[in-house]
Amino acid sequence: MTAFDVSERRIWDGRAESYARTVARLCAHTVPALLDAAGAGHGTRLLDVGCGSGSVTLAAVARGAVVRAVDAEPGMVAATHRAAPGVEVRTGSLPQLPYPDGEFDAVVANFVLNHVGRPLDALVELRRITRPGGRVVVTIWQAPGGSGQALIGRAAEAAGLTRPGWLATVDEEHNFPRTPDGLKVLLTTAGLRDVRSESLSWEHHADPEDWWAGPAAGVAAIGQLVNSRGPEGVAAAKREYDVLCKEFASEGGELALPHLALLAQGRV
Repeated sequence: MTAFDVSERRIWDGRAESYARTVARLCAHTVPALLDAAGAGHGTRLLDVGCGSGSVTLAAVARGAVVRAVDAEPGMVAATHRAAPGVEVRTGSLPQLPYPDGEFDAVVANFVLNHVGRPLDALVELRRITRPGGRVVVTIWQAPGGSGQALIGRAAEAAGLTRPGWLATVDEEHNFPRTPDGLKVLLTTAGLRDVRSESLSWEHHADPEDWWAGPAAGVAAIGQLVNSRGPEGVAAAKREYDVLCKEFASEGGELALPHLALLAQGRV
C-alpha cells in the first residue's frame, strides 16, 4: 500500500456509523445516475465497490440486479450487510479484489477512487473483474469543486488549523486531474473503451448541525483537519463555521451547499 492508502485506512477505521449519519446522504445523490450508466436492471450481475453504508447496493437491488458488495472497512461491510441482509458483502481493498476475471456485468464505484493511492491500478482491477462488453462506472469529487465543498475547510483555515503531518496525499506519479477530461483519460489508459465523462452539479441541503457533525466526528480527511488540535481546535473551527454558514442559508434554516462531482463510464 502507498502512504495514502495507509492514512485512508486510519481515517476510516471505526467511522462507519458516523459516515452513515452524515456524509452518506451527500454521496447518495449520484446513485441513480451511476446505476443508469451501468445499465443496472433485472438480472444484472453487479458489484458495488466501496459499498459504505449500502446506498448503491440497496438501489441496485430495487432495480432487480443480482448484487454483491465489497469494502475495505469492516464497519462498512457490516453496515451494508445490515441494510441488505440478502446480499453477499465481503471485505476487500483496491487494487486487489477477491473476485475472478470477468465475474460481473457491471462494476460501480461511487466516490471510491478518491480514497485509493493508485487510481489507475484500481481501474485496471475493476476492468479485470468485468466481463467483455460489461460496464465500469465511477464517480469522484471534481477539483476545483463547488463552493459548498469548501465550507468546512474554510472554517478550519480561519481557525488556524493545519493538515496533520501523517495525513498523506496521492503520490504525484499516481495522481490525475480531477476534471472530466482527466478522468476520461484515466479510464482510457486503464484499457476501457467507449469512455464518457461528465460533470454533475447539485445543491446538497442539510441542517447546519448535521453537516458539522461528520467532520467533528473525524469523518474523512476534512474531519482529521478539524480534529488536528483537539477539542479546542474543534471549538474554534465551529465558531468560524457558524459565521460562514450564513453564506449558504436557505429558507427553513437549512444549508444549500453547491457540489460538483464527476461521473465516468467505459466498456470492457
